Amino acid sequence: MSIVRALKCRECGQEYPIEPTHVCEFCFGPLEVVYDYDKLQGKLTRELIASRPQTMWRYKELLPVDGDPTVGAQNGFTPLVRARNLEKALGVSELYIKNDSVCYPTLSFKDRVVSVALSKAVEFGFTTVACASTGNLAGSVAANAAAAGLASYVFIPHDLEQGKILGAGIFGTKIIGIKGAYDDVNRLCSEVAGKYGWAFVNVNVRPFYAEGSKSLGYEMMEQLGWRAPKQVVVPMASGSLCTKIDKSIKEFVKLGLIEDAGTRMFGAQATGCSPISRSVKEQTDLIHPVKADTIAKSLAIGNPADGFYANRVIRDSGGWAEDVSDAEVVAAMKLLAETEGIFTETAGGVTLGVTKKLIAQGKLNRDESIVVCVTGNGLKTQEAVLEAITPPRIIEANLKDFDQLAAADGVA
Repeated sequence: MSIVRALKCRECGQEYPIEPTHVCEFCFGPLEVVYDYDKLQGKLTRELIASRPQTMWRYKELLPVDGDPTVGAQNGFTPLVRARNLEKALGVSELYIKNDSVCYPTLSFKDRVVSVALSKAVEFGFTTVACASTGNLAGSVAANAAAAGLASYVFIPHDLEQGKILGAGIFGTKIIGIKGAYDDVNRLCSEVAGKYGWAFVNVNVRPFYAEGSKSLGYEMMEQLGWRAPKQVVVPMASGSLCTKIDKSIKEFVKLGLIEDAGTRMFGAQATGCSPISRSVKEQTDLIHPVKADTIAKSLAIGNPADGFYANRVIRDSGGWAEDVSDAEVVAAMKLLAETEGIFTETAGGVTLGVTKKLIAQGKLNRDESIVVCVTGNGLKTQEAVLEAITPPRIIEANLKDFDQLAAADGVA
């Protein structure tokens, strides 16, 4: 049962029919999917959700697709890991990692949003799909389009990490490298979408695409035993994920699936691209675009589309935002790997690095539950940690040489 009511402008409130459009024609504000929640009252229950396959689509009534998905039916439902070793290292009582570094099929949370966007694109009758990407989205669009039999184009900054270029190209997509930053890529894609009539997941299909992020929040609450955490730390590029996790919590409260825990939202950025965190710390609504300069390329959006809304969600919830240097990103990647056995990409290093910083500042309460969102796999950004890893020690294939090495390590 679809409860999607309309698309609605987030600024002036003007409503539009469900079509591939994303900007209000009256005030040029962004459009968002709105729902008739009354139709679901008493019908979407914990028991019904739990009876379904463990994918993001167990919450399908709250995602803007008519019926069952045609793309990405297996996506989502990643582990929520109780990080007990990390709890000790950071001196907190209850910490979890929502680990989308193992999301199916391309090892990032983008598989959630792409599953929704491409399913909706198929409903609209598109046969070619495309995206502007800082890396993870390119791979996800390429993979999910290939599985669905759709033609695809991905537009990326020309200097993207090789692992992410390979991670898109292997699926046979057409990769277009742009000489410029992500914001230049995105601007070109808006023009291409208008001229060629393709479904660009983060342009003309963006309102539907963004809703896919809510599934991370739904899973998190179900996996916590049908409760919301007190504190959530989210990486921010466009800022959309932060707003959608907040929306997912409010929806579950509205439908009576959980109690309101007064969850506070915390945003994480790299210092080299931190327009949203800067606005929060300066306590202003203004988002000043920046030129990105960070190893966390998947977060390198200098003019974030949802920056204003992420800022508002963070401040209204009583949360905060911070940013960390490239060196702190690498240190956090190593910390997560060495304590919990999770190899995250640079974006995850940003999120954990900010978590550590916020704990030290007293912004995050050490005695309340914390969920840290890890959104991508470290195999995609190996360059970032190459110099931080101890190289192998080379010996001859004999026990004497190993005995000497073991003795140097203090092994009896």
